[in-house]
Amino acid sequence: MLVAAFAANQVKRIFGVPGGGSSLDIIDAATTAGIEFVLTRTESAAVMMAAVTAELSGTLGVALTTKGPGTASAANGVAYASLDRAPVMLLSDGFDPDEQDYVSHQVFDQQDLLKPVTKGFSRLDGNDADQEISDLIDRAMTPPLGPVYIELTGAVARSLSTTTRQPEQRQPECIEDKAALTHAEELMANALRPVIIVGLEARDVKSTAAIRSLVTALRCPVLVTYKAKGVVADHSEHYAGIFTGGAAEADCLNRADLILLCGVDPVEFIRKPWSYAAPVIDIALERHPVHYVIPAVGLYGSLDEHTARLTKEHTETAWSNTEIATLRQGMEQRLQYPSVAGLGPQQVIEMAVEAAQISRGTPRITVDAGAHMFSAMAFWPCTAPYDALISNGLATMAFALPAAIAATMHEPERPVIAFTGDGGLLMCLGELSTAVEQRAHIVVIVFNDQSLSLIDIKQQQKGFAPHGVRWSRTDFARVMEGLGGRGYRVESSDDYEVALRNALTENGPALIDVSIDPGGYAKQLQALRG
Repeated sequence: MLVAAFAANQVKRIFGVPGGGSSLDIIDAATTAGIEFVLTRTESAAVMMAAVTAELSGTLGVALTTKGPGTASAANGVAYASLDRAPVMLLSDGFDPDEQDYVSHQVFDQQDLLKPVTKGFSRLDGNDADQEISDLIDRAMTPPLGPVYIELTGAVARSLSTTTRQPEQRQPECIEDKAALTHAEELMANALRPVIIVGLEARDVKSTAAIRSLVTALRCPVLVTYKAKGVVADHSEHYAGIFTGGAAEADCLNRADLILLCGVDPVEFIRKPWSYAAPVIDIALERHPVHYVIPAVGLYGSLDEHTARLTKEHTETAWSNTEIATLRQGMEQRLQYPSVAGLGPQQVIEMAVEAAQISRGTPRITVDAGAHMFSAMAFWPCTAPYDALISNGLATMAFALPAAIAATMHEPERPVIAFTGDGGLLMCLGELSTAVEQRAHIVVIVFNDQSLSLIDIKQQQKGFAPHGVRWSRTDFARVMEGLGGRGYRVESSDDYEVALRNALTENGPALIDVSIDPGGYAKQLQALRG
């Protein structure tokens, strides 16, 4: 019954590390149904792979773990699915009720552990397991999208079932609020310098099309959050840069007399107060109860329908293409990485962009948390949603490699470049073995600066001695070769250029270990966040 529900929701694969209980029943049933099981090396990475698969496919992602340590290890992946808004179902083994009377080995309240980061839970031991499965999937797929959790004992997994419901088509409701629409139209009619900020809720096909039409009508600057990169293409004449809630976008937003939030989830903002005086129209799938700003108008429900209602073909604004270009260039200039003696992160990104243009297919990128992400997100051009994948709500390390594996399994013909720091890669190093085993068409580029760079910067800003944030250099290229992949260790731009060309044109996974000069990170961080 459970696997049939997955098949009905177009689930193609399950990721995980199994135990000896219900896991084996699920894997067997899934294999029979034509759903692939992907053995990962860590449980957290398995949930991240399921979450990225859900983001790219628009349907449910599924991950599987054993009880006890397996469930505990999955928690960070579940937190990613929660705060980065991905519909995932986590399945874990559980203990039979009679075992609870005498067993304490590996036992803790797994539901309680994951309750803060899950939207629903079941043991499927009630009278209508079919309905429970359906309800959980509906919860996962209802905004804000997020994870649900099933704890399944071997006995329950093997119990007899006879019925399966078909999934219902889920469409966001367009909540009709005529007064709000009228107010929004009045604000837009009187605005000469509107600015649009686009967020993660806007990445579906309909919302992207509606927002691009609105931008064309208003001819105004557009800022995008990290996860919304590509909703408005970087090469668009209206693209003004990225929005994080920091200082880099202030020059644009301080000129606005109206700000439109389109699909913006405040989970993506950094921890700084909202500082702009212009009135705000909030167009979103739902009203977010914790927000940085109280909008003048809120339009909630179907994002594309509300955006379309506000689109007028001949709306006049005071913006010129020249002014928007100046804003875009100004942000790019502020985010430039200062000149350093060795290879800097911006150079690493820009050389990868150039190499990708002559490789087979336009790569998708995945980006780990860390100082290198400033250059990656600012200087890698995106033309469509999901061209760049990043953890922004949780902002977790150890994301880029699992995300790259999931992305290339979802779309094998499209190569993926994973930009990761050395710290993030060390947290999920075993997944290089998963990439080799899956023959994933990925190139892992490691920004090897031998430190937790962001934390190192903050330690320096406090005037503290450099303790607890640096380590000796790891030779990731040799590690990759030992796991069966291709590894390149580079110290110069010439070596890096050759490694890029080889890595992008050959089959299977490759890793490029790049020695980075971190001397410009502090200035770049100051420009971005203030």
